Amino acid sequence: MRRLVGICGLVTLLCGCSGAGYLPYAAQGALDPVEIRSLENGASQANGVPVGLVHAVLMAESAGNPSAVSVAGAQGLMQLMPGTSAHCGIANPFDPTENVQCGTGYLRSLLDRYHDNVTLAVAAYNAGPGAVDRYHGVPPYAETRAYVTRVLNAYRSY
Repeated sequence: MRRLVGICGLVTLLCGCSGAGYLPYAAQGALDPVEIRSLENGASQANGVPVGLVHAVLMAESAGNPSAVSVAGAQGLMQLMPGTSAHCGIANPFDPTENVQCGTGYLRSLLDRYHDNVTLAVAAYNAGPGAVDRYHGVPPYAETRAYVTRVLNAYRSY
């Protein structure tokens, strides 16, 4: 039983909020890196979010696979929940351009909410702003803490 719990814990640490896991730059079905950079640059400029942060979140969420779907129902490159997609007014959450624009816009709103505190915005992207507000910081969820560390490390090394 302990072994099973340990394996589940390891899997949780490797997975982003999508549950799809983090496979840097080598995910099956991933877009060409040049296309990903183009999408990231466009969304970054349109929403005023640093391109390195957009890239770090996108890769943590889907590893560049526009068809990614999580067990929780998050979809596409930025792993948008259906409510987030609806809020953005996008018709197809699997459309790479719409998905990255919406996800980056949502990330911008989180940065605004948390006064440009990247750590809190990234935690809220993963666990939801309600959890960040409830705990007055990064929630004590192992998955979220691992996600925040992974995204911030990728952002810093961009």
